[in-house]
Amino acid sequence: MIRTALVLAGLGLGLTAVMAQSNPITERQQAMKAVGAATREGAAMAKGEAAFDSAKAQAIFKTYADAAKKMPALFPDSSKTGGETTAAPKVWDDQAGFKAAFAKFETDAAAGATVASLDGFRTAFGAATKNCGACHEVYRVKK
Repeated sequence: MIRTALVLAGLGLGLTAVMAQSNPITERQQAMKAVGAATREGAAMAKGEAAFDSAKAQAIFKTYADAAKKMPALFPDSSKTGGETTAAPKVWDDQAGFKAAFAKFETDAAAGATVASLDGFRTAFGAATKNCGACHEVYRVKK
């Protein structure tokens, strides 16, 4: 009985993961949640509210780089509406600019991945998060 429950739970998790992978809106929302969590952690380090940790800093920039690589492909025409998306129509109207914004974000994230000091982290973190704000201003519907 317990074995059956564990198998069913595993299947349920697997099915949820497959459904998320086939739904670009869900995938991009999950990626943005990961970026948001990394940003909160990075902001705490940058402000001195949390101690600088090189490994955590590298993990933050890895999260950014992974999202930057993944995100442009998660905006097919079929995902313009639904799923409580906050993507603005400008995403599809200006694909070149949208992809360029993520390319810049990826470049800045890669540059930050090598920081070894708090001052270096603050500089790289500021550059990377500036991309977030610029992209959200143009390509996100304000709530």
